[in-house]
Amino acid sequence: MPIPEPPASPSDEHRAPSDDHRALELLAHAPYGHLSVTLRALPFVITTRHIVSDGRVLVRLHGGYGYSRACDGSVIAYNADNFGGREEGDEDVWHVQFVGTARRFTPGPAELLSFGPAPRVADNVPFLPEYLCIEPQFITLHHLEGVPARQAAHSS
Repeated sequence: MPIPEPPASPSDEHRAPSDDHRALELLAHAPYGHLSVTLRALPFVITTRHIVSDGRVLVRLHGGYGYSRACDGSVIAYNADNFGGREEGDEDVWHVQFVGTARRFTPGPAELLSFGPAPRVADNVPFLPEYLCIEPQFITLHHLEGVPARQAAHSS
């Protein structure tokens, strides 16, 4: 007797096969995201610069923290969105998140060019770039519509 398939989750029922591709396209337009990892059972969230290359997410982070060593070979979570980079009148918000195994790597010249210039300092010390490569698994893409862009209030 064949084993019955588990029921689809509600999110699976509405998921198109191209959602993963669309999520990576959107991710390519947000230069920064957040990498989450646990170190000795304590969670850490790290702001990183990322690029998308051949379906992989390549991440640049400050080597002075030791996070790339801790992430190497570990399953991490990554997310990015367009919450803060919208213009007045743009009421569409998206959020991409995924998990994957992070591996340290050395970027090639084209990848370094895509990353752009690195920060000069991180927490008052020279920025030491280190790089991780992540092959996204279990990608989730969420959209919200009708979310007004928040404008900074200025006081005088």
